[in-house]
Amino acid sequence: MGKKMNLLFIFLVGAIFSSIFADPVEDKQTLLDFFENIHHSPSLNWSKETSVCNSWTGVTCNSDHSRVIALRLSGMGLRGTIPSDTLSRLSALQILSLDSNAISSSFPSDFGELKNLTILDLHFNTFFGPLPDFSVWNNLTIVNLSNNSFNGSIPLSVSKLTHLTALNLSNNSLSGDIPDLNIPSLQQLDLSHNNLTGIVPKSLERFPGWAFFGNNLSSENALPPARPGQSPNAQPSKKAKKLSQSALLGIVIGGCVVLFVLIALLVICCQSKRQKEPGIPAKSQRKEVSSKKKASENHDKNNGLVFFEGCNLAFDLEDLLRASAEVLGKGTFGVTYKAALEDATTVAVKRLKEVTSAKREFEQQMEVIGVIRHENVSALRAYYYSKDEKLVVHDYYDLGSVSALLHGKRGEGWRPPDWETRLKIAIGAARGIAHIHSQNSGKIVHGNIKASNIFLNSEGYGCISDIGLAAVMSPMPPHVMQAAGYRAPEIADTRKATQASDVYSFGVLLLELLTGKSPIHAIGGEEIVYLVRWVHSVVREEWTAEVFAVELLRYPNIEEEMVEMLQIGMSCVVRMPEQRPKMSELVKLVEEIWRAHPGNQPSSETSASIPIPHAAEAASSSSVPE
Repeated sequence: MGKKMNLLFIFLVGAIFSSIFADPVEDKQTLLDFFENIHHSPSLNWSKETSVCNSWTGVTCNSDHSRVIALRLSGMGLRGTIPSDTLSRLSALQILSLDSNAISSSFPSDFGELKNLTILDLHFNTFFGPLPDFSVWNNLTIVNLSNNSFNGSIPLSVSKLTHLTALNLSNNSLSGDIPDLNIPSLQQLDLSHNNLTGIVPKSLERFPGWAFFGNNLSSENALPPARPGQSPNAQPSKKAKKLSQSALLGIVIGGCVVLFVLIALLVICCQSKRQKEPGIPAKSQRKEVSSKKKASENHDKNNGLVFFEGCNLAFDLEDLLRASAEVLGKGTFGVTYKAALEDATTVAVKRLKEVTSAKREFEQQMEVIGVIRHENVSALRAYYYSKDEKLVVHDYYDLGSVSALLHGKRGEGWRPPDWETRLKIAIGAARGIAHIHSQNSGKIVHGNIKASNIFLNSEGYGCISDIGLAAVMSPMPPHVMQAAGYRAPEIADTRKATQASDVYSFGVLLLELLTGKSPIHAIGGEEIVYLVRWVHSVVREEWTAEVFAVELLRYPNIEEEMVEMLQIGMSCVVRMPEQRPKMSELVKLVEEIWRAHPGNQPSSETSASIPIPHAAEAASSSSVPE
């Protein structure tokens, strides 16, 4: 009896183990054929010796391990053409996600064999050519083919996807009319930034305006981007439809300005008898930080200003309330004011919005940021936290921001910055970001690097501001993130900034300095141009000289320096985060250019060679911007 029980036990254990470690033999061989015929990241750990269902990255099997049902290879360094007769053999596949790679080909015709697909996600690659015939898939619920180079028209067969809930075809080169996609199940739609013409079909008018923005639609149907909080079903009035996009935008901005002024006047009347204040709350009119406490970091029990060690500023919240103020700008994280205090001290005060961190978490982040000191980093001098308001205080820079320098009012007397000025901005910014990345055991991320957050210090070098605020803010919705132009492609999915995404943003800054163009700008009326995409297209056609700002071309003997800086910038904006250089490496590369600049080095010396891929090669593996 005992022997029979042992045999039964062995049989059961064997059955369990065989079910755990069983592999779908045909599907495994299919994936190995794919793996061996396409360039991929080393982190793709597929091997004949391991279990496809239990060990392989990105692979999901059904419950009995008989078939592969999902393949998720986002950001796995896939490059080149998808080998034919490989993935199409996964006939049970339901989810196929190959986004954020560098796949370059037309849409694989044999994907039509994947009859069970419910999710198809190929965004952020370089697929080209026409879209497929969607009628071959009956079960698709989500389709994301955005940020590729698809052209031609949107096929009417999309309307046959009766289970479709989300369709994203944005940032391609699609043309022609928008078909009547009368799909009741469709909840999310994005056709923005293509070359679509005609009118928006009535069946799609329930979607917000930004879903069609950046096309060549007739003025009657070229809906403006939806305002934050606007319902997707909100319909523009007949009067609004007759207005041009520019006029409507002007009305909205004008209304916001009037509303802001009225609110400011109301606050001033109710809370202070003084005529000017920097928009800082007057909820506490008492002095909450004494001058004796300002030599070191302080935590006042009454929610007062907290100063950091080494700060010799002598003011409190009441002083800020009495200070005259000027709005310097409105950014992603809030409004920044120039506050001129009565003792002639001038500081920059940012009122934060959308802070989601609890007080202790906020304080801990401020304490980490507050000890950072570097000549190319704008020091955090103080902060204020209350239930209703969160403020940060920085040094004020008389020379202004890089954004204002490059894109300010170009009226009479405006002079574009010369090449030496732009070099000093790049060097200072690189040094500042590299120092930030080295702090707190290499754990600090800036998260919002852009020209408006970089200022010129007294010597004209770039100086980084707004350090680490991304860590305490609420995640931004995709369409807000896409509008920024500086953000790395992977953030669209992860919503999390990294040091590698900071490098991407720094690369966009370099391209901005070289071209004189904003990361996102309009040409020819309302056509939207993405700087990174535009630079790639120009370099790909070997018209590199066309990239540089016209005002830089008049300076002699800097062509080689500009080309080297262009190569550095393009190495920063490659698609794969792990392929981007570190900031410490970028400091050395930019400084090499500076040392070779006439006046900084004897003319007999030549600049060191830069180990960066040829510009055309970098372009081929780079991302399409948000």
